[in-house]
Amino acid sequence: MTTPTKPVSRREFLRATSIVGGGLLVASYIDFASTTSAFAAEPWTASPEFVPNAFIRMTPDGIVTIVAKNPEIGQGIKTMLPMIIADELDVEWKNVRVEQAKLDDRFEEQWAGGSMATPINWTPMRRVGAAARAMLVTAAAQTWGVSEAECTTVAGAVRHTATGRELRYTQLLEKAATVTPPALDKVTLKDAKDFRVIGTRVPSVDNAAIVTGKPLYGIDVSVPGMLYATYVKCPVFAGKVASANVDQLKGEPGIRHAFVVDGGTDLTGLLGGVAIVGDSWWATQNARKKLQVTWNEGATASQSTASFAQQADALSTRAPQRVMRNDGDADAAMKSAAKVLSQTYYYPFLAHATLEPMNTTASFTNGRLEIWSPTQTPKSGREEVAKTLGIPESDITIHITRSGGGFGRRLMNDFMIEAAWIAKQTGTPVKLLWTREDDMQHDFYRPAGWHFLSAGLDTSGKPVAFKNHFVTFGEKGDKGDHAVRAADIGQLEFPGRFVQNFSLGSSLIMPFGIPTGWLRAPGSNGIAFASQSFIDELAVLAGKDPVQFRLELLANVQPGATFNRERADFNADRMRGVLELVAEKSDWAKRSKSLPKGTGMGVAFYFSHSGYFAEVIQATVAKEGRVAVDKVWVAGDVGAHIINPSNAENQVQGSVIDGISEALAQEITFEKGRVVQANFNTMPLVRMRQAPPAIEVHWRVTDYPVTGIGEPALPPAPPALCNAIYAATGKRIRSLPISKHDLSWSS
Repeated sequence: MTTPTKPVSRREFLRATSIVGGGLLVASYIDFASTTSAFAAEPWTASPEFVPNAFIRMTPDGIVTIVAKNPEIGQGIKTMLPMIIADELDVEWKNVRVEQAKLDDRFEEQWAGGSMATPINWTPMRRVGAAARAMLVTAAAQTWGVSEAECTTVAGAVRHTATGRELRYTQLLEKAATVTPPALDKVTLKDAKDFRVIGTRVPSVDNAAIVTGKPLYGIDVSVPGMLYATYVKCPVFAGKVASANVDQLKGEPGIRHAFVVDGGTDLTGLLGGVAIVGDSWWATQNARKKLQVTWNEGATASQSTASFAQQADALSTRAPQRVMRNDGDADAAMKSAAKVLSQTYYYPFLAHATLEPMNTTASFTNGRLEIWSPTQTPKSGREEVAKTLGIPESDITIHITRSGGGFGRRLMNDFMIEAAWIAKQTGTPVKLLWTREDDMQHDFYRPAGWHFLSAGLDTSGKPVAFKNHFVTFGEKGDKGDHAVRAADIGQLEFPGRFVQNFSLGSSLIMPFGIPTGWLRAPGSNGIAFASQSFIDELAVLAGKDPVQFRLELLANVQPGATFNRERADFNADRMRGVLELVAEKSDWAKRSKSLPKGTGMGVAFYFSHSGYFAEVIQATVAKEGRVAVDKVWVAGDVGAHIINPSNAENQVQGSVIDGISEALAQEITFEKGRVVQANFNTMPLVRMRQAPPAIEVHWRVTDYPVTGIGEPALPPAPPALCNAIYAATGKRIRSLPISKHDLSWSS
């Protein structure tokens, strides 16, 4: 084996630079020169393994280990990103093993959310695999004394085209380790027609462990000497402990520690509460029952769902506080319209309701902290923990466990901060596990919203005016009042730019003390219900088929309307394509002839997280008002490639079920600043028997950059269901959840 004349650092990293308009420019490269970078790994040493970068390890037994850098929250990223690397490396998937990375600065953009993993990592991960493949090709060419251009790869081997000679990758490992790695931005990527892994159905790499109950999740973590912690917070957000009988709790069986944490007022950080630490979680729960605590509740105790609704009604009678878009003169056009419709739509607060409650295991020893956590944002979690505990980030190690559902809840790291704080105070490894009630009553909630909508149609049924006064929640900031987290609306919301006279404004309910956060397809999951339901009402008012009405609206691009092609922006042609596809697949045109009384079909579309989805739902409403979803058809456009069709279908079907579940019966309400709902009996998820018997997923593959699938299929589901209920019963749903409406009917 030839030894290199200078050390070679085995590392690969990605740099991502924000660009104007919210996009992301990703550049990736291997730098083998620097030994001082924070990304540097150990110096090169002779080894039969081939480790070309931080993602890949190849061994003589033919096994290729690929590191999955992003948190796995059920979106399939732990399988998908390695698939991209494996395809460009040109190895057979059966020989691939996947390892979950811990938080490591060699892996930038190491987070999960916003359906961004695919668009951010598509090209960089391809380059990672292609660079390693190039090194193996070079090794083979040097062995044969031929040009690299004469060599190709296939299924873990390099082949000399002219002579048919072949060397398995396992025969090239030592020599490849001596090859100077190429610059990642210079490597040659495969032609899509040569993909052998991308586009195939690959089961999740965790499937076997999940079905056999192997430890994967944060809730499964166990470390030597570990104690269990319960943390009790004020039922009113950011309330503080006035007094608590912690000394009495210390005498309870199995309890080692009980103490008050003062905490702060930042709803994303460490809030005040009482920590109870014991030999078992059961012991801490028994002690919790004997906790006597008096709270200083603060101003939020005066807030309630009823008061929010009253304020929204009052704001609706005034001009919007903020104007996002104002094209033409909607008021004047409304006055001259042949038909005018005005309605109010409302959607409630929602909890994330992940099946795995929040948890984290933490160990603080000799000034260093080790954490095992099901977090979506491990890097920001490390930053927040370091700030709260007053220790350097370099003294914190974070192991990323699989999450039992994320949906945006684990973008916040309050549970991680709590566990770290308790571990530091006790000096022992501590596993913090929330109860279901803790989880539901201390969430970061999907904000409620009111849409006060008006539209005018001309004599042909064409919309000539459209107004949306959106009422949401706000807070004061350095640059003035603004909507709270996940509560705002964008100026490009459809049908803006498709109606000549269009007005979009918003007003804010303030003050506001409820924590809000991103729930799967944030913003879109509520706005779609209001806008697509109201558009359905306009189709009825116009006397037109709901699909045809939407197609005509999509064709009505206004003169002078601008669409930013440099970043994700609405593309009417792509939306028209999925709408026509779902209408075809659902046999929409023949529905009226085939459906019995009490059964209806509804349609909706939405552009969310760069994905285009249109959906048709068939639902039957029994005479007593019980709703059953019979079937769902989905058409989606997420660009040029469906990386893993099996997981892609799973994500779409899961999104649809989530959307239906949210619409049917879910809501979070507040009284005296407290969450009323406490468990699944009061905020129910759809049960298996309620799920649609069939959800057909159809793809419209287009020549656009590939994007994510975890979120954009959810928004059309609630309005499609509500529109189906209208078609079945003639009853229009303008507020969620559906369960609060009387849908009974008689023949």
